Amino acid sequence: MANSTEKTSQTPIDNLGAVNAIQSRFPSSYTILFGLIIFMAALTWIVPAGQFDLIYNEELARDVPVPGTYQLVEANHQGISDILMAPIKGFYDPDSGVANAIDVALFVLIIGGFLGVVTSTGSINTGIARAMSAMKGHEIWMIPIMMALFAVGGTTYGMAAETLAFYILIIPVMIAVGYDSITGVAIILLGAGIGVLGSTINPFSTIIASNAAGIPFTDGLNLRLVILVLSWLICTAYVMWYATRVRKDPSKSIVAEQKESNQDFFLKYVADADARLTTTQKIILVAFVLTFAVMIWGVSSQGWWMAKMSVLFLGSSIVIGFIGRIGEKGFTDAFVDGARDLLGVALIIGIARGIGVVMDAGHITDTILNTAAEAVKGYSSVVFINVIYWIEVLLSFFVPSTSGLAVLSMPIMAPLADFSSVGRELVVTAFQSACGIVNLITPTSAVVVGGLAIGRVSYEKWLRFVWPLLLILSILMMVILSIGAISLT
Repeated sequence: MANSTEKTSQTPIDNLGAVNAIQSRFPSSYTILFGLIIFMAALTWIVPAGQFDLIYNEELARDVPVPGTYQLVEANHQGISDILMAPIKGFYDPDSGVANAIDVALFVLIIGGFLGVVTSTGSINTGIARAMSAMKGHEIWMIPIMMALFAVGGTTYGMAAETLAFYILIIPVMIAVGYDSITGVAIILLGAGIGVLGSTINPFSTIIASNAAGIPFTDGLNLRLVILVLSWLICTAYVMWYATRVRKDPSKSIVAEQKESNQDFFLKYVADADARLTTTQKIILVAFVLTFAVMIWGVSSQGWWMAKMSVLFLGSSIVIGFIGRIGEKGFTDAFVDGARDLLGVALIIGIARGIGVVMDAGHITDTILNTAAEAVKGYSSVVFINVIYWIEVLLSFFVPSTSGLAVLSMPIMAPLADFSSVGRELVVTAFQSACGIVNLITPTSAVVVGGLAIGRVSYEKWLRFVWPLLLILSILMMVILSIGAISLT
């Protein structure tokens, strides 16, 4: 195995930045996100400040906007100090005491430490090598299997932030079998993303949106199942086509110029092909797999979120370090080195959250929502539902949280369907489809920018990879929504 101390002296973000400086003039993720903060701050000087009245919804256990109550309020222009404070408040708002992204960032660091400890035992490296040996000649089928598993997580419980734990596991496998880092990123980001796009019982998307719209979440379920299956087939076929193309000709990889750098970085997680697992390593791998199984159980059925998941991985790190007998110094060194690898990812998450901080402080979020609601009045059913879809696409860029956007937009948008002979369930479907599409690319999402950072894929290259797929999926959504609108009229 390669010397991990030497390889981990730079974070994935650091390495990616060095490559991009040479290969492209496209700004880094940090610059893009900070530029968006500046742009939103500028909008607070242009867009009128306004807000809806709020009422507490017992079913949702939170305040929701009341339709027809939008009113202008005193402007709160965001200046230079607010711009500089936004990334800080993106982690934690000292004024309100609200923890924004600090829990996600801490989870990422602990995941890094956990993986560092497991890697130091040689278990994960050897385990990956043995898995590749068993799959030899059939590696391509790992793609649909894994994308199906992530899609199930997305459609049932909104699997998103917890996917950050899987990148360091899957990307080395993809590179080792001849694919590239984008293939690994796509398996996770597209897999879970299309699950959210075709949400069925996802409590953070479908159920919250349906409750906010005043309808049972089972309304429209059949149409969402169609969206889920077709989207999965399209995305899986696209990723398999790209992976096969890269394996046949590595120069076709969108990150071809990073091939050597990525191999140096990621293949430290893969042992030699003839490596054999010891009894201790087998026990560690069982504990490793159980950790992820417990995480999925906790999130899907026990209401766990970042704090409890962080506790799980921290506790599992200690247990695995004890089983591996790496010693106190070996444990702390491995944990800190692993966390250091993902430090850049943790930082970028807070900057991304700072965009929403500026919008909310400037009171322009409700103004944008009210303008969107006024724009859809008076259209036919087919035009109405497609306009709703694209409005939700726009809103999703500003509010990347599906649950947050559901609570914000559905009480306003859903009642408008009653005047266009469209069922409210179709508005919910348009909402979640739009969120699913946008959250595959939005730079304001910690899941997107975090996943790309771990995979050492620049935002520019991800857009180059995914834009044909976004076009296909958008056309599919518009066709399905139009058919749904016609069938309901």
